[in-house]
Amino acid sequence: MADFQLQDKAPTGASRRRFDPWLVGAAVFFVAAAAFSAAPALKAGPTTLAGLLLLLGVAGVSILGLVAIKGSGAVASDADQAEGFLDALSEPAALAAADGRLLAANPAWREVMGEQRRLPKGVAGSSLFAALVQARKGQMAEGVLRASGVDHTAKVSRLAGGRLLIRLTPIVPVEAVAELSIPAPLVERAAPPPSSLDAFAGASPFGAALLDGAEPFKSRILETNPALTTMTGAQAGGVFGDLIDPNSRAEAETRLNEGRAGPFEVRLARDASRIAHLYLYRADGRVVAYMIDVSEQKQMELQLAQAQKMQAIGQLAGGVAHDFNNLLTAIQLRLDELLHRHPVGDPSYEGLNEIRQTGVRAADLVRKLLAFSRKQTVQREVLDLGELISEFEVLLRRLLREDVKLITDYGRDLPQVRADKSQLETAVMNLAVNARDAVRAAKGGGVVRIRTARLTRDEAIQLGFPAADGDTAFIEVSDDGPGIPPDVMGKIFDPFFTTKPVGEGTGLGLATVYGIVKQSDGWIHVHSRPGEGAAFRIFLPVHEPSPAALVAAEAAAAEPPKPRAARDLSGAGRILFVEDEDAVRSVAARLLRARGYEVLEAADGEEALIIAEENAGTIDLLISDVIMPGIDGPTLLKKARGYLGTAPVMFISGYAEAEFSDLLEGETGVTFLPKPIDIKTLAERVKQQLQAA
Repeated sequence: MADFQLQDKAPTGASRRRFDPWLVGAAVFFVAAAAFSAAPALKAGPTTLAGLLLLLGVAGVSILGLVAIKGSGAVASDADQAEGFLDALSEPAALAAADGRLLAANPAWREVMGEQRRLPKGVAGSSLFAALVQARKGQMAEGVLRASGVDHTAKVSRLAGGRLLIRLTPIVPVEAVAELSIPAPLVERAAPPPSSLDAFAGASPFGAALLDGAEPFKSRILETNPALTTMTGAQAGGVFGDLIDPNSRAEAETRLNEGRAGPFEVRLARDASRIAHLYLYRADGRVVAYMIDVSEQKQMELQLAQAQKMQAIGQLAGGVAHDFNNLLTAIQLRLDELLHRHPVGDPSYEGLNEIRQTGVRAADLVRKLLAFSRKQTVQREVLDLGELISEFEVLLRRLLREDVKLITDYGRDLPQVRADKSQLETAVMNLAVNARDAVRAAKGGGVVRIRTARLTRDEAIQLGFPAADGDTAFIEVSDDGPGIPPDVMGKIFDPFFTTKPVGEGTGLGLATVYGIVKQSDGWIHVHSRPGEGAAFRIFLPVHEPSPAALVAAEAAAAEPPKPRAARDLSGAGRILFVEDEDAVRSVAARLLRARGYEVLEAADGEEALIIAEENAGTIDLLISDVIMPGIDGPTLLKKARGYLGTAPVMFISGYAEAEFSDLLEGETGVTFLPKPIDIKTLAERVKQQLQAA
């Protein structure tokens, strides 16, 4: 149709057939063209073959043309009948094609929608096009059509030939008071009540259910999709609230009654460890519920929170240990001085020695804190995994006592690792002692098993190391005790957390193990089930030595050992000693002077820089703390290097060397001595540095 203007009406109300000038003109020109085409054939006579064929072709084209003209007339007649039907309707009505083109409309429609040739798109007609799709399936559908700022309910039905009849009725607005009185935790839309889940919800990877009733947790399930059945075991006819854990269901109902919008976080009744987000959509007495399993997401959030908590505690422990190391250094240096004045046989020697032993225990506690915070000084060396555990096994058997049996299982082709030997032994010992205490407390004795192996990437992932890349060294310490309760599992690596009675254990064992493994670039995983024991699995990177390192190791092994020189802690030289802790600096300087050294003291980096400038070229050794107010140790070295020349430098600190080693790139002749220190160790290192220079 050229347009969709309605036909004129006769005074009697009967419809007249529309006069179409284009159709008449096309018929006239077609008849003339057929006559002109037949003229040569009639002139030549039909007796010739060419003339006969031409006449037959013209006759065929004429017949087809007449059929087409008749069909156009029939279509026009059908359109006229449809327009007559639309005019008989009092409400706005229109006839539309499946693609949204308007074929005909009555005056009431044009008054509401204007002279549009298509149904509106965008926000105004989004709901209507959904109804058109449903109507094409043969169902009666409803949608919302907006025109001139007013919403109309559009009822869509399918007619013969695939055409769609659309009728509009205005939506009466609800009073404001009534709207405020309705709680809105559910999504409310002007849409028909759903009769079933659509194809999208049925095939979706998240759960969906159609509920019969306005109260979601008390409604019965009409239909579910396979995802919800797999997740919760839901079946048609059951109560939807029974799928949810009672405690979380009560909380969700409270939030729903308070008018809060979703999603609601619920736990599943089938497995309370599974967590889901619940979304609700209400439409005329029915509710569609969508449930998305977020258990893995919640687990990752908990792991991230745990990692952040451990990091914060580690930073706190490292800071406390650093300050405590300064105090211990001052105590130990002062004790060295007093013990020199009160040797064995002096009445004061026994008391001073007890203080020294207490200081050693305090230093061990600080080392554990630093190990947990991963700031302990590491002296890495290449270790054979089998030899390490084999040598350590003798000590472990004495620790575990007679009522606990130790079983060691050495795998084949055990790899080498690069780690601190004493730290790794401490980690294995702490795990073995914890296993011993667990089996003795539960049943008076049991079995502790230590297993070592070389794992492939797939084996490491299967045993609990998700980031495995290539071969991995593996150490497992397990027991046959009661296992670790689930409510305790998330706290076992926290410092000072312990389940032992008061006075038994400091609660730093597993925290120390955690820090040692992480500082060794490894991974630790705990596998435990109540009643089946616990297994702590340590994964360490495999060390593959280079050919040059192998040659150097063979040469060093073939070289005969040199006789050890006698210990002479005296010496000569000018030392610049920089330390912000007065007690440490004054005692250390006094003890070094007693051994023949000239010591220049500085309380901070700025003062040390001035002294270095005044004594340029005459300083033989710089001893400096790392962390100081103002200019720190590495910055002081860079600024004073021009005054020091090639003099060696020794840093002392309670922090690990790795914490500041990146600040010393390009520097040579730099060594590190961890706190707490005693005078013998300090004097030995000073003499070694001066002799090497």
